[in-house]
Amino acid sequence: MSTRGDTFSRRGLLAAAAAVPILAGPSWAGAVRAQGDPLPSWNDRAPKRAILDFVGRVSREGGPDFVLPARRVAVFDNDGTLWAEQPIYFQVAFALDRVKALAPEHPDWKEAQPFKGIVEGDLKAVAASGERGLLQVMAATHAGMTTEAFNATVADWLRTARHPRFNRPYDSLVYQPMLELLAYLRASGFKTFIVSGGGVEFMRVFAERTYGIPPEQVVGSSGVTKFEMGPDGTPALVKEAKVAFIDDGPGKPSGIDRFIGRQPILAFGNSDGDQQMLEWTAAGAGPRFLGLVHHTDAEREFAYDRQSHVGRLNQALDEAGRRGWTVVDMRQDWKQVFPPAPRSER
Repeated sequence: MSTRGDTFSRRGLLAAAAAVPILAGPSWAGAVRAQGDPLPSWNDRAPKRAILDFVGRVSREGGPDFVLPARRVAVFDNDGTLWAEQPIYFQVAFALDRVKALAPEHPDWKEAQPFKGIVEGDLKAVAASGERGLLQVMAATHAGMTTEAFNATVADWLRTARHPRFNRPYDSLVYQPMLELLAYLRASGFKTFIVSGGGVEFMRVFAERTYGIPPEQVVGSSGVTKFEMGPDGTPALVKEAKVAFIDDGPGKPSGIDRFIGRQPILAFGNSDGDQQMLEWTAAGAGPRFLGLVHHTDAEREFAYDRQSHVGRLNQALDEAGRRGWTVVDMRQDWKQVFPPAPRSER
């Protein structure tokens, strides 16, 4: 995801969404692994060969590039790297739907932006409200909720919401090749982490079920929660409309250092917002793998990069060329993009 020039400002979104946790659907365990090929959904091209070569070298005990399992840390962005992010970040879609659902309880929203634009489907008006408008939306729809209530609300949304183009649940739009890569890395002694600009609560709800990544291995933007005792004496954490940490751009290396404590040897992203994470990973000694997912497949997913309003890939793409990072061309390198739709979705 990019940090500048997006229709929905990335920093504004993160500042707002930090106060927001989402769940996802298909289990990571469904990643198909053909006999003898850990990456069956990848075409036999340079990116696949580079991944297999790197993992083989660092996990070959006695080899010159062997890395102890404790140091085999792999970090992945989420939006646009592990699952789709167009036409708007899925967290934004969730927040906009929450406004529509709550609108009958707030008649004043019919006249006040950005709520008026959301209710009327005028996304230009919503975008024009900028970061302040996004913060208003998050505060109005999520502040004051307990974390448990928030998670339940997200789960309910995921059961009913559908992506506007694919008519599938948002949490089914994960990338099959990346599910295979995560499973392959773990089978090779890696510990896999999500390091993404999305709200950490949002991602922790679905990360283990979807990717096999437990909540303690998810790093993201975070909001402030307050410990309170309920009227019945039950303790709860209540979400506040305050931002604690934004895990995007230069914030990603800081988040890795703060929450992981080890410099990764493998990093995957898809946008300019991931550039510093890849640069930080590359700066370590020994073998390193740096990857970018390039969205080039308008037929099966979306095609976008330098001018995109979501997930802009511009400076990082140039940097990849200069530094020799691996760029995964979605159209050419992936045999399939999403897992097959379950019978219930067809």
